[in-house]
Amino acid sequence: MPIRILIADDHGVLRAGLRVLLNAEPDMQVVGEAATGRETLRLASELRPDVVLLDLSMPDLGGIEVTRRIKTALPDTRVLILTVHEDERMLREAIRAGAAGYIVKRAVEAELINAIRVVWRGDLYVHPAMTCVLLKGLVPSSPTDEQPIESLTPRDTEILRLIAQGYTNREIADLLSLSVRTVESHRANIMDKLGLRGRAALVRYAREHGLLD
Repeated sequence: MPIRILIADDHGVLRAGLRVLLNAEPDMQVVGEAATGRETLRLASELRPDVVLLDLSMPDLGGIEVTRRIKTALPDTRVLILTVHEDERMLREAIRAGAAGYIVKRAVEAELINAIRVVWRGDLYVHPAMTCVLLKGLVPSSPTDEQPIESLTPRDTEILRLIAQGYTNREIADLLSLSVRTVESHRANIMDKLGLRGRAALVRYAREHGLLD
């Protein structure tokens, strides 16, 4: 029996290309196409596909909510997210909603075909470009993994302190007579130097290193 696939994307040209690509595989069959979130839910209920290839940015009902509802109604159906979003938050939300895989649209054809087979077997697939993002998001950073505060310039330290105190990039820019873009650049450099991600990690680091005393 071939892997029965429902393609859900609001771009007709993309759906057509995916249909040709997947139907050319001897072990795959596209059984339906949907252009909206609600149409995806209806067709999934009617067709009961093995895999739903789902875009996150769907009209009328987003891909995260569609994933959640499919997994509630059809727990045996595997949802593979196909998206342009190379974003930690979206990746984590998709996995929490029940997605079995996450692949970005710039992936080559062989990667997509492999991803479909992986999730159909019951395994989790994350595109290599997103693997590091997933690990950083799910595994708490250890203090021993952090770079020393000495790696920061005086301006970095000043901006880190203000971030930890709750100031926005705009407010920091106004306080220090800098452009918002310059503040954003410092913020990105601080996170790179310290090996941290997100404001919560910056606040924790600042607190542990006495910047809020």
